[in-house]
Amino acid sequence: MKNGDVAPLSDGTKTGTPSLHESAEELSAETREMHRALASLIEELEAVDWYGQRIDATRDEELRRVLAHNRDEEKEHACMTLEWIRRRDPGLDELLRRFLFGSGPIASGSAGHGDGAGDRGLDIGTLRGEEGRT
Repeated sequence: MKNGDVAPLSDGTKTGTPSLHESAEELSAETREMHRALASLIEELEAVDWYGQRIDATRDEELRRVLAHNRDEEKEHACMTLEWIRRRDPGLDELLRRFLFGSGPIASGSAGHGDGAGDRGLDIGTLRGEEGRT
């Protein structure tokens, strides 16, 4: 198998991406599907970046409009994939609800949402589940 090839599972199916860090045989179907979605999200966001660069580089106005249209479609694809992931990952769902579409400082931990309980931000204690410790 060459670098970048996708290793098939014992049942002959492929994971869709060569970047698994554990043997696909040892991963649940749910984990493999989440991996597919995360890899797809990364690819969509990379495409947004690539189109943005091409838009900046082209000198042809009509091509610029075509590329902008393509870029915006990639954004839509990324949003749909992110929504699929959010619906299946309760922890991510909670964080997205806390940080997206707010108007407060992003790094405060609350981004202007909720009851202010997260206003102290994140520290090692909160990562360990130890409230009140820094």
